[in-house]
Amino acid sequence: MMTIAAQSELELVARARSGSEEAFAELVRRHQDAVYGFAARLTRDPDRAMDMVQEAFLRAFRALGRYRGESAFRTWLFAITLNAVRSEARRRKRRGRREEPGLEAAEQQSSDDPGTDRAVTEAEEAERVAQLVERLPPRQRATVVLRVYEEMSFREIGAVLGCSEGAARVNYHHAIKRLREMVS
Repeated sequence: MMTIAAQSELELVARARSGSEEAFAELVRRHQDAVYGFAARLTRDPDRAMDMVQEAFLRAFRALGRYRGESAFRTWLFAITLNAVRSEARRRKRRGRREEPGLEAAEQQSSDDPGTDRAVTEAEEAERVAQLVERLPPRQRATVVLRVYEEMSFREIGAVLGCSEGAARVNYHHAIKRLREMVS
């Protein structure tokens, strides 16, 4: 008998639909890091991102019967995660809370090690880029995060965002143009 870890995603989805908690747990295990990374880049708050991961997997579990397999399971999960983040942002806005980045700048220690200096410089640059990406409109921000950090194709991005591949390309183009303007 094939182990749960060796089963394909479609087999796991079929088993999870039939009520196998073990199969759904394996799907969660396979995708939780990627979903968390996506949510963290969108929210810029580790605690909120963890909440969004839990919400996304809960929604996925409830909607498993509606997953048709037309896109990769990961793509479907990212779409659910994006919708969870958007819903949470709307709730926060209705309650009058500002969306504030949750990642605080880490304290930097000086060192004589050039590798440490380079790592600090790279971390500072990455944080600056993340702050600029955060200032993009939500759809453009999601497009950049999916393309750059998650390395998705424009077809997959379109599936996540609920738009065409061409619209995903246009969103990305406008986002990059806007980022270049912010840098200069």
